[in-house]
Amino acid sequence: MEPQLLHSVADSVATVVIHHPEKRNAMTSAMWAALPPLLDELAADPDVRALVLTGAGGTFCAGADIGALQDAPEEAQGLALRAEDALGAFPKPTLAAVRGHCVGGGTQLAAACDLRFAEEGALFGVTPAKLGIVYPASSTRRLAALTSPSAAKYLLFSGELIDSARALRTGLVDEVLPAGELGKRVAEFTRILVSRSQLTQAAAKEFANGSRDRDAHWRAQAHGSGDLAEGVAAFLERRPPRFTWSVPTSG
Repeated sequence: MEPQLLHSVADSVATVVIHHPEKRNAMTSAMWAALPPLLDELAADPDVRALVLTGAGGTFCAGADIGALQDAPEEAQGLALRAEDALGAFPKPTLAAVRGHCVGGGTQLAAACDLRFAEEGALFGVTPAKLGIVYPASSTRRLAALTSPSAAKYLLFSGELIDSARALRTGLVDEVLPAGELGKRVAEFTRILVSRSQLTQAAAKEFANGSRDRDAHWRAQAHGSGDLAEGVAAFLERRPPRFTWSVPTSG
């Protein structure tokens, strides 16, 4: 099978799989270019309420295909940055499910997700210092905000890999699961995500990502949504809520 991004939708969760196993799921230029339109398609699908990004087999992503960096480095970096930005802007909750190596562009993608769950034994690294690459400013800021300035400098200055325990301590990952339990936990957690209010999630995502001057917008959305009334009624009636607000598909 050619290197590609595979995707499926089940139970309101979209799963995108980085599939290039012969090179530990390294991202080719074509794969980087394919991610933004795929995300646009999934964002516009009203059946999708959350997205999981993972890698085929036992590896998340070993980074960018070195051949692309050698042939056209600026183009390759631009494609990677656009893909990262598209993932960060996805309007519904995103979760990276990480097994094995998550290095270079792999960490770039994982960091652009809202949450990261990792299997014990996963290894993380940001390796531009090994190649003489200037890591993008926005990617550096994202990494520093996610972990800390010191942790980001450790990763960027050294290019060294860190294990899942250290990634958890630094805030790079949110949960670490024993071997064989990652898939079960991701399925369990995404079931929780899709049962919650999309209104709450969308507003929280904007605010947590640094959005300013959108308070009035979200107050208006909340006022017209009916989600609060439904949430309170469901709580009092001891039943699951049936929230109706959904992320707009355009505009």
